[in-house]
Amino acid sequence: MVGHRKAYELTQTGWLKRHANVRLAPSPNHDDRPTDATIRLLVLHNISLPPNQFGGPFIQDFFQNKLDLSADPWFEHIRDLKVSAHFLIRRDGLIIQFVPTLKRAWHAGVSVFAGRERCNDFSIGIELEGSDYVPFTDKQYRELASLSQTLRLHHAIEAVRGHEHIAPGRKTDPGPHFDWLRLAREHGWPRDALPE
Repeated sequence: MVGHRKAYELTQTGWLKRHANVRLAPSPNHDDRPTDATIRLLVLHNISLPPNQFGGPFIQDFFQNKLDLSADPWFEHIRDLKVSAHFLIRRDGLIIQFVPTLKRAWHAGVSVFAGRERCNDFSIGIELEGSDYVPFTDKQYRELASLSQTLRLHHAIEAVRGHEHIAPGRKTDPGPHFDWLRLAREHGWPRDALPE
């Protein structure tokens, strides 16, 4: 891996240890992985609530089932959804963890990787605060590098994909502004671990 600091550590239960750049915000939207599941895949997403608006508490509230539906008319579209990811990296680089890595977060939905369905069973999901229409921030790339390095030290992760790669036609994130070559070049991922 390239020379990034080892910024984070995981506990034996899969939570990040206390750090100035980490907030723990447990979500009820998770369950147990299958007993034979080995974590092999990292899945990258983008999210903004309301769409294309950044900042505010809405993503965290959504993943914790606390979203105030009256705060924006668009929230009616997601009224009945119960979803989560393991991590969110905000535009300012803050990492929020919702689900321990040993548990199954509900981020991928109907999905396939290398011929295997149900990617939630064997993946870790990272949401980047953003959209398909704007570049991600340098702070997000930096923290993604540190976080993914930590995850690779603790789990047998062999590949990273976007939601768009495991659910093509259904999902488009992290989108055209995510720089996969930068991830390979600066963040220590071997090129063959990334999408073609």
